[in-house]
Amino acid sequence: MKDKKSLIIYFSRADENYSVGYIEKGNTEYIAEFVRDITHGDIFKVEPLVPYAKDYKTCIEEAKERVGNAPIKEKLNDISSYEVIYIMSPIYWGTYAPEIETAIKDLDFTGKTIRIVTTHEGSGLGSIVSDIKRICPSANVLNDAIAIKGSDAKNSKSKIEEWVG
Repeated sequence: MKDKKSLIIYFSRADENYSVGYIEKGNTEYIAEFVRDITHGDIFKVEPLVPYAKDYKTCIEEAKERVGNAPIKEKLNDISSYEVIYIMSPIYWGTYAPEIETAIKDLDFTGKTIRIVTTHEGSGLGSIVSDIKRICPSANVLNDAIAIKGSDAKNSKSKIEEWVG
């Protein structure tokens, strides 16, 4: 997979994270950068139009309110030149951050392979794989998704190298 033209689409949030405390760089961002370095792919950070609160409890309540309506600062319009799309997100309420859906729902994934990574502190993959399959029905969504504990994200490069293949 690492030799195919790749795009990494990810959402990550710094500030207070569950059981990790306050961090200056989001856990998922570390993983996205590892995949970028391994695949030499392009990277797109999904950013909310309105930033989340800095404290974790308020943030997850805001995320719950944004399901189905999570405006983002910038959208991708064309992914036609990519073969493999990596979609990465922390788990919020059992699935991806709502901004991920906003970023990918109108893209043409025909003929694309999607690989999924989550960061979490106990939620694992949640329902992200089935949710991505629902939103991207024309894609080949691989079932090899990987869940990395947020507290392990900074030190997961070798695990990600092995997974990327």
